[in-house]
Amino acid sequence: MLVLGIETSCDETACALVCDAADPAQRIVSHSLFSQLREHAPYGGVVPEIASRAHIAHLDSLIGETVRKAGLPLTAADAIAVTAGPGLIGGVMVGLMTAKALAYALGKPLIAVNHLEGHALSARLAADTPFPYLLLLVSGGHCQFLAVEDVGVYHRLGTTIDDAVGEAFDKTAKLLGLGYPGGPAVERLARQGDATRFALPRPLKGKPGCDFSFSGLKTAVRLALEHLGAGATEADKADLAASFQAAVLDTIMDRARHAIAMFSERFGRQGRHLVIAGGVAANAALRSSLTQLAARNDMQLSAPPPSLCTDNGAMIAWAGLERFKRGSVDSLDAPARARWPLDPQAEAKPFAGAKA
Repeated sequence: MLVLGIETSCDETACALVCDAADPAQRIVSHSLFSQLREHAPYGGVVPEIASRAHIAHLDSLIGETVRKAGLPLTAADAIAVTAGPGLIGGVMVGLMTAKALAYALGKPLIAVNHLEGHALSARLAADTPFPYLLLLVSGGHCQFLAVEDVGVYHRLGTTIDDAVGEAFDKTAKLLGLGYPGGPAVERLARQGDATRFALPRPLKGKPGCDFSFSGLKTAVRLALEHLGAGATEADKADLAASFQAAVLDTIMDRARHAIAMFSERFGRQGRHLVIAGGVAANAALRSSLTQLAARNDMQLSAPPPSLCTDNGAMIAWAGLERFKRGSVDSLDAPARARWPLDPQAEAKPFAGAKA
């Protein structure tokens, strides 16, 4: 089975052909990606209108490049999978309308994929991680723990009550003058700094449940930088970056311990995998800390390679393939969605009432 995947939810224009080979190393037949970092860097973040126009300019050629790399005609695809949300609505519409046109012209089924499900299932693309598993989804727009029971069956255990951790990295990078994207820049600078110098807060640490909050931490970074004043040195900035990253790690580890307890209470020995996905999952310090935490709880950390953590077409194609194999297809009037929770039943409330 061969599925074409299209991703245009934010600032990456991506396309991939993925098959259901038994060996995970052979599943990505071909992939192409156009990164818009250069277009958005002058603004310190993603500009929706610029992102949409870049998707329009590059998507058709990326689809052609993907099939040429595979050495296959476009008609070889058994289905067309595409991100239908959540994301920047203009970008989502570009990809979705292109996929609908292809599906109609080629007479192929359309699978409208939730972008978050693409991240959630990326560990199965990379390593056949078995259900159920505990997922930490961390990116510029999302920060949540989910129990992944099956394709389409997700139970949200905790989420951010204000800002996502990736947004906090980007804002800290902007304050420190590190440019965009902020996550990798902060991580690099943090390696040179003293993580104990600045006493930054650990929001919600010790509180029940596994919700997150990063707004106050961003404010604390801003205030610390203002206190340093115009004379802040590169060493000062490195110490602040290291202190910020340490605060983030402490917070996530605390929340993860609660999430593991909640997950284990529900699934017991049945679920022994902790999965991390999303752009922030590429952070090496975070991976190392979660690997140790998982081992202490008799679990195994499953982390896709960095290329599958950031937005990509392969994860969308794979999510579409998993849905297609279960008989799930969509009509050509599938809507574009700016918001699309994986667990629609989860209450949008802080401090989820959990025993953990």
